[in-house]
Amino acid sequence: MAKSTSSGRTQRMLRVGEQVRAALVQVLQRGEVRDALIESTVISISEVRMSTDLKVATAYVTPLGVADHAGIVEALNRHAKFLRGRLSPHLRQMKYMPEVRFEDDTSFDNYKKIDDLLRSPDVARDLGPSDDEAEDR
Repeated sequence: MAKSTSSGRTQRMLRVGEQVRAALVQVLQRGEVRDALIESTVISISEVRMSTDLKVATAYVTPLGVADHAGIVEALNRHAKFLRGRLSPHLRQMKYMPEVRFEDDTSFDNYKKIDDLLRSPDVARDLGPSDDEAEDR
C-alpha cells in the first residue's frame, strides 16, 4: 500500500490525540501533579496534536484566570515525564507511550481579535444597514 503524500492529519492521529487529551484531563482533574502552581490553576486542554509516528503529543493548554500563561506551561513541561507515566494506564492500546509537550493555546486570543475587529465602528460603517433594517424603514 502506498503512503499518503498529504500533510493533513489522519483519522488515527485525530483519534489518538483525543484519547491523550481525555487522559490528560483526568490526570489533572485528580490533582496527581504535586505542584502548587498547577494545583491552584484551572487548566483547559483544547487540543492534542499527535506527530505522524504517534510518538510526540503536543497539548495546547489555556490556564483560566491567570495572566502568566508561560509559568503554567513551563510547570507542565517540567512535569511532562511524570504525566507521561500517569497516562500509561489510560492508553494501554498504544505500542509506544507518546512524549508529552505543552504549549500555550493562543487560538482564543485570535478569536477575540477577530471579534473585536468585526465589532469595530469602521467595519460596521462599511457593512451598512442590513436588508432587514432597510425594509423596516
